[in-house]
Amino acid sequence: MRSLLAGVIISLGLSPFFVQAQQPVADPKVVAMVEALRLAAPQTNKPNDGYYSQWQVKPETLKGWSKTCLKKELTPTQFENNPNIARQVISCITQRELNNQFQTTKNNETAAVRGVACWWMTGNYTGCNQGFTANYVQKVVRLYQQERSKPAANQTKKGSS
Repeated sequence: MRSLLAGVIISLGLSPFFVQAQQPVADPKVVAMVEALRLAAPQTNKPNDGYYSQWQVKPETLKGWSKTCLKKELTPTQFENNPNIARQVISCITQRELNNQFQTTKNNETAAVRGVACWWMTGNYTGCNQGFTANYVQKVVRLYQQERSKPAANQTKKGSS
């Protein structure tokens, strides 16, 4: 019984350090990134262009993301027709990627946003230094910074819609 109690005490004593080490990116950053990705999404202006939702997600990408985040696959139609679910999936994936990039860049916010934007467009975290992808990444960074400068109440509202 004493060893069980000692284990609980040690666990409780170490838990603040464990929680701090695994603490995700603060929600306003994720909300700002999700909104920047939405606003920067290239619009083809073609009906049935093969991309879904305001974030312009490919169907094959959507399957994996929805399975990861919702534990079930969504059809493109379900994703397209439910903006709340679309935002939930995008937020989940964005949080994962932003957390990874914050770790990789040693908490350099701009570099993390650049990495996620590049990954979003190409599947790679680097290599978006010229042409269309460079312009896209710059646009996402600018939109992200605009979103981050808005009052928190506006960002929270977007995150829950």
